[in-house]
Amino acid sequence: MRKKPPVLIGIMAVLAVLFLLSCGSDNSTSSQPPVTVKDDPSFSADIQPIFNSNCVSSGCHNATASAGLVLLQGQSYASLVNVDSSSENTKKRVLPGDATSSYLVIKLEGRQSVGARMPLGGSLNTNSIQNIKNWINKGAKNN
Repeated sequence: MRKKPPVLIGIMAVLAVLFLLSCGSDNSTSSQPPVTVKDDPSFSADIQPIFNSNCVSSGCHNATASAGLVLLQGQSYASLVNVDSSSENTKKRVLPGDATSSYLVIKLEGRQSVGARMPLGGSLNTNSIQNIKNWINKGAKNN
């Protein structure tokens, strides 16, 4: 059997690392415009698309979601707002008016004491997290 040249092995290793680094991130080079921070984001126009592209598309929070946190359009609001966290039942997933205490933000920022930071294998960009926090702090309206 013929051995691969060291240069080819090095190139393959670099490509594999680059591929793995691109997984789970919403910093892709897709045709979507960059997320801008909004003072009073809309749930349907600004927040749900974050869930769609980072939580539902990964297969984690779809119809068969663990812990009952379904983030599908039309179901996500009822699964989040004023609902006890299944990991830390003393916290609400989303506590309207208080992003800092909302378990969703705690998990997105990696401040949880149980489980892993969300989304698994990646993180949201700071603008997406800020929009979620602004939506919660403005009362977590279903708009």
